[in-house]
Amino acid sequence: MGNIALAAKITHVPSMYLSELDGPNKGCREAAIKGHKEISRRCRELNVDTIVVFDTHWLVNSGYHINNAAHFKGCYTSNELPHFIKNMDYEYDGNPELGESIAQAATKAGVHTRAHSDTTLPLEYGTLVPMRYMNEDRAFKIISISALCTVHDLECSAVLGQSVRKAVEENYDGNVAVFASGSLSHRFAQNGVTDQYSFKVWSPFLQAMDESVVKMWENGEWDTFTALLPEYADKCHGEGFMHDTAMLLGCLGWDKYQGKVEVVTPYFGSSGTGQINAIFPVS
Repeated sequence: MGNIALAAKITHVPSMYLSELDGPNKGCREAAIKGHKEISRRCRELNVDTIVVFDTHWLVNSGYHINNAAHFKGCYTSNELPHFIKNMDYEYDGNPELGESIAQAATKAGVHTRAHSDTTLPLEYGTLVPMRYMNEDRAFKIISISALCTVHDLECSAVLGQSVRKAVEENYDGNVAVFASGSLSHRFAQNGVTDQYSFKVWSPFLQAMDESVVKMWENGEWDTFTALLPEYADKCHGEGFMHDTAMLLGCLGWDKYQGKVEVVTPYFGSSGTGQINAIFPVS
C-alpha cells in the first residue's frame, strides 16, 4: 500500500533561523538551509505527502508519544535558546489517521505508544526548524514523534521505527518521508566561551568520532555502527541519547540495512555540536 519514499538524518540548529536575520550572523547557515531545501525538492519529486519527524527536542519520561494533531499553528520562542529563535510563526497540517496507525502498530509490537490528537501540544524546534525550510508552502502533512527519551532502550526505539514502516506499508495509501532530527555529538560549548565555538565541535575526540561514524554510514557498515551506537550515544553526548537515529535505522532495517548514506550538507560544527544533513537510501 504505502511507501517510505525518503529517509534522512537532519540538523535543526537554531542558528539556521538566526542566519535569516540581518546582523553579524546573516547567511552563516546557508549550507544547512540549502541542504534542507534539497531534501524537500527530492520529497516533492517522490510525491511525498507526509513527513514523520523523530524530534530530539521533545522530552518524554514514560512511553512513546506522537503529536498527532490535525493542524498546528503558533508563534514559537525557544525556552532553551530564546536569543536564537524568538517569535517564529508556523502553520502546518497533520495526519491523524497515519499517526494513530503508527501508535497501534508500535503498541502491538510491544512498545507502548500514544497518539495525541485532541491536544494543545506545541511542536518543538526539532520539527519546526526543518519544516521552515522544507515545508513553507504546507505541501507536506506533519507527524512529530518524541525522541528525547530519558528512560528508554535504543532497541525499543528501533522497534518504534520498524512500526512506522509497517503502518505505512500495510495501512496507508501514500508516500512518507522519515527524518531523524538531531545532531551527532552534542556537547554544547561551555558557558562563557560559546562564541568561540559557533562553528566548531567541542573537542577533537568528538569530531574524530563523528567523522568516523559518517564514514561508516557512507560505507554501509551498519552491523558495526548499531553495535557501537549505545556507547557512542553515551560517551559522545548524542542528542536525545540518539533515539532519533535508532528510530530511523529501525525503519530501514537496523543492522540488516544495506544502504550507503549520501551526505547532502557536509559535517559541520555548531556551538560545540556536530551536525549533518544526510540521506539514507530506502531499500
